[in-house]
Amino acid sequence: MAGMIRNAYTAVLARGETWEGEVQTEPYEAAWAAEALFFVRVMQVKGGTGSVATARVQISPDGMHWVDEGGSMAIQAQTESLCFARVNQFGGWLRLAVTLPAGMAVQVVATLALKG
Repeated sequence: MAGMIRNAYTAVLARGETWEGEVQTEPYEAAWAAEALFFVRVMQVKGGTGSVATARVQISPDGMHWVDEGGSMAIQAQTESLCFARVNQFGGWLRLAVTLPAGMAVQVVATLALKG
């Protein structure tokens, strides 16, 4: 597609939030996009240094009912750690569902980079 300009947008899903236990990011409507990258950066570890959390990519047709897409990322309880997950062919809505082990608490910035 020579000459076609692609759309790109970065959405902040969590800024300075402390995650512990079970957490879901704000859902984001992204039906226009062809591909997406989730990024999670740990700003500060508040508990459980050295622990690892799992963030699962979830998709939804309506922003209310969710299913795991299959992609995931490991979030290290280490200051300034950065992780990502790639996803495409996802339909309308995206979010992360995060499970942190007992005692782990991290302050994060989570973003969603979209390209259409």
